[in-house]
Amino acid sequence: MMTPIPLAVIGGYLGAGKTTMINALLTNTDGRRVTVLVNDFGSVNIDAALIRERSDDVIGLENGCVCCSIGGKLMETLIDISAREVRPDLLVIEASGVSDPVRIAQVGMLDREFRLQGIVVAVDAQRIDETLADAYVGDIARRQIEGATSIVLTKTDLLPAGDIRAVRARLTAIAHTRVVFEGDRGAVPNPLFFSDEPSLRERITPQAFTPSSHLPASLRSFTFHADKRFDRRRLKAACASFSDRLLRAKGFVRLSDGTCSELHVVGKRWHLTPCRDVEETRIVFIGLFESDDMDRALRAVSASRAEPCGELRE
Repeated sequence: MMTPIPLAVIGGYLGAGKTTMINALLTNTDGRRVTVLVNDFGSVNIDAALIRERSDDVIGLENGCVCCSIGGKLMETLIDISAREVRPDLLVIEASGVSDPVRIAQVGMLDREFRLQGIVVAVDAQRIDETLADAYVGDIARRQIEGATSIVLTKTDLLPAGDIRAVRARLTAIAHTRVVFEGDRGAVPNPLFFSDEPSLRERITPQAFTPSSHLPASLRSFTFHADKRFDRRRLKAACASFSDRLLRAKGFVRLSDGTCSELHVVGKRWHLTPCRDVEETRIVFIGLFESDDMDRALRAVSASRAEPCGELRE
């Protein structure tokens, strides 16, 4: 029999830095072959597009939670990967921000061609207290932390040392692992993904967990397309008008100054990074809002067509 393919699931709540971590991994593989499966809500898989800039072996699974509504597609993809003549040295599955990485690992372990390398959960150190206290999504983030075999603290450069220690203490009280790293721009020790030494991974059998699923009924994904360009200030104002209900926004934006940018919005944090030319503006919004309301706000700053994706349920 062939040696099973190591499988790592990367989870973490919306905006925690999962894609940044994967891109950092792909720049430091030491020649190993890494295949990446990316799940995202909405009809446009933004994360897959961002990761493809670092790797050609990226498979996108759109329109739903990878561990439920498209679980069959995941199994089909796993079978195709294991049947390759040249198999990867590592398969990474990036879970969507509101899915349960433990359940994804359980699906992966149904195929004996794979073995669990670990469940790595990214935690935004600056926002974790606020996220856990949220009545709508706090339980989602808590279950992600509970199911981790290792935790990567992100955005620690935005906090003083005392606050970081407090975050570590809180995570230790929640998590079933003592393996906690601080990620420097997404970079973590390579043995976390490639080593056979279990001391770094602190392997936990995912079947030991039986998490429940309680996504808020009003949680929605909304995919917005626009052929015209945006004034960045008007776009920011449109997003800010939903800041109390907008959990995450990401995509590619054509700006009125003739440039294109990669957009990331996490809560009230707004970030635009210059990127390659894109044919149209494509933004995925995730939050507790009515799609029609978001559509009207965006149409006010650019003529467009939009694709509401409905409710998100596990």
